[in-house]
Amino acid sequence: MSAYSELANHFERASALSNAIGILQWDSDTMMPKGAVGTRAESLAYLRVAHHGLVTDPRIGDWLEAAGSDTALGAWEQANVREIRRIWTVDTALPADLVEASSKAISACEMTWRQARADADFATLLPYLHEVLRLQREIGTAKGEKLGLSPYDALLNDYEPGGRSARIDALFAELADFLPGFTDEVIAIQAGRGPVVAPDGPFPVEAQRALGLSMMAVLGFDFDRGRLDVSAHPFCGGADNDVRITTRYDQEDFARALMGVMHETGHALYEQGRPQTFLHQPVGQARSMSVHESQSLLMEMQACRSREFLTFAAPQMREAFGRSGPAWEADALLRHYTKVERGFIRVEADEVTYPAHIILRYRLEKALIGDEMPLSEMPSAWNAMMRELLGITPPNDRLGCLQDIHWPSGGWGYFPTYTLGAMTAAQVFDAAKRADADVLPGIARGDFGPLVRWLRANIHGQGSLYETDELLTRATGRPLDASVFISHLRRRYAEG
Repeated sequence: MSAYSELANHFERASALSNAIGILQWDSDTMMPKGAVGTRAESLAYLRVAHHGLVTDPRIGDWLEAAGSDTALGAWEQANVREIRRIWTVDTALPADLVEASSKAISACEMTWRQARADADFATLLPYLHEVLRLQREIGTAKGEKLGLSPYDALLNDYEPGGRSARIDALFAELADFLPGFTDEVIAIQAGRGPVVAPDGPFPVEAQRALGLSMMAVLGFDFDRGRLDVSAHPFCGGADNDVRITTRYDQEDFARALMGVMHETGHALYEQGRPQTFLHQPVGQARSMSVHESQSLLMEMQACRSREFLTFAAPQMREAFGRSGPAWEADALLRHYTKVERGFIRVEADEVTYPAHIILRYRLEKALIGDEMPLSEMPSAWNAMMRELLGITPPNDRLGCLQDIHWPSGGWGYFPTYTLGAMTAAQVFDAAKRADADVLPGIARGDFGPLVRWLRANIHGQGSLYETDELLTRATGRPLDASVFISHLRRRYAEG
């Protein structure tokens, strides 16, 4: 076989292991009994070490050298070689014992976090999280030495290939200059319109689930290749052609679960729309986490909090819960779904205040990876920064530094991709509307076909053929530009 064929076959086997890990991880987060924690941790650690062994196989270097000079390769195959080289360069920086130690530490920390979060008990989590952080610093240092990056940028690179904290600092500074004053302005505007009349609960979980499944179908989710479940923290995971999404329910507020479902469905549509021909190859994977997050926020924030969508959805909501009245009309629901207020929980934050939650986490994780503050000070540092950015202080750590699973699960460097994704979502949705005049009318009649078809052609189906900036420039006409997001916020919240 040619060197390229050797590479492709080798990484198809690695993909099979990744799929197995994905399903086991999904089960750990949704259905696994507590008594299986130790066994599952051992199984996941073994599979991750086996996967690491595959993607760091010494033969890959020789295959890459030969494939790199193969003039017969097409654009997709050349991009696949590029992506394999990126993976191999990063992963060969890590010894197998470090991968194994990190996997075990993460499994123990995740399970401890679930109880610590429920109990608002950071002290119980601290030793487990300290071990995860210690190992993440080692991983960042090892990768950084191989890539010529700081430890934090090396960790960021795992989620945002080519992303650098210096650029994020600049983008976030532009938002930080704009958002505090704008938040005050919007809250004042909304207060002047009188109180928002919210639909009254309780809302039975089964009715919420049925509504969520119905709206997933409207957006285009393929139930032959995915499912919806419940977890402590909503996520999208699973495997190729087996996309598992989760939400969590609140019987007093159905909007939280429904918009969580819309968010995760955006992720799932990206996964289900990746190019089937290269599905098990690196070039067939999603481009980056900021692009992935743009697809979830495009559906949740850009499309499903629009007047067009709520005009369509209001009758469906009334029917789902057997309710009627002023609070269930489209205009009232629009005010409810776009209400801006300062709150403690990131996943429940509105579109205007959400970036502050991310800037807080971004600054803290950079400081912790850089060993600029002890982990024991994280709760107090979190509370101080929340006062600075949002003007509120969490009453306990469950509503503060314990609310996210990302750090216990080893996701250091992940958080900035959320707000990068929000900016990307605004830019992509704007481009889709300009490209097809039927996007908004389609949403108003419950037809997401025009939007999804454009996304399939310009984002989903492109996989990792292009680097992030080139993908976005091809799709929207420019690289990431915070001004598009800021303009969107002004139109929706100050001018609408």
